[in-house]
Amino acid sequence: MIKNIYKNKKPVFSLEIFPPKKETHLESIFDTVGKLADLEPDFISVTYGAAGGIKGSITSDIAGKIKKDYGIEAVAHMTCINSSKKEVRHMIEEMKAKNIENVLVLRGDIVPEIEGERDFQHANELAIEIQKVGGMEMLGACYPEGHYESESLDADIQNLKYKIGAGVEALITQLFFDNRSFYRYVEKVRGAGIEVPISAGVMPITKSSQIKRTVELSSASMPEEFTKMIAKYENDPEGLFEAGVDYAVKQIRDLIKHGADGIHLYTMNTPEVADAVYDGISDLLQ
Repeated sequence: MIKNIYKNKKPVFSLEIFPPKKETHLESIFDTVGKLADLEPDFISVTYGAAGGIKGSITSDIAGKIKKDYGIEAVAHMTCINSSKKEVRHMIEEMKAKNIENVLVLRGDIVPEIEGERDFQHANELAIEIQKVGGMEMLGACYPEGHYESESLDADIQNLKYKIGAGVEALITQLFFDNRSFYRYVEKVRGAGIEVPISAGVMPITKSSQIKRTVELSSASMPEEFTKMIAKYENDPEGLFEAGVDYAVKQIRDLIKHGADGIHLYTMNTPEVADAVYDGISDLLQ
């Protein structure tokens, strides 16, 4: 399980994938998993289907197959903002039936036009409910530059303490492009008495279509080196691929050398990107 992975290895190397939008496209994601498995990650996380789309059953199907077919530990994401307690308990039992032992607890995005259940308002409430069921280890999300809804970074870290108190045993950060933000954040988190492992979330930007959407959704700050790269290669697909991979490799190597507990690579379901990044960091993962 996840706690033992972090206990026995540093840095932990993990990958993230997301379910296809249509259930008929499941074979494509299984093909992707097969290619990513060659990198021998310590675990692979599977995101929760967007509200109104494919939801937890598909997530648990994919996570269960990762563990069964490839012997790789799987982490199933779970959001709660539109779920009832009954639905959450049903999903946890479904995960257990597929031998999934790890879940990443998330609130999820509030979508005003969707009238769902409101048994949960925050991720720590989901963690408490999962604890009641038992038999699962939990990870949580954290935000090096603060959650966009928090009034301050300090307030956000206080909310993080609620997650830890509810049983979360490891953290994965939202993507960021400036390592200085991560180092300052870890220092503040440790100063607040939070000692659980923290994996740094890194997303290589290798396509122009990713730039606006990814940066706007994450609210991640962009250091000068990153903005210059984007400006130089935005209209050069091959150049942007190489430059984006190179930026991510440099970022990860620096994180590892500074003692990061783990690296969580947001693959965007693109094995070619994961392969290229792995080639640039594998010497530090052995």
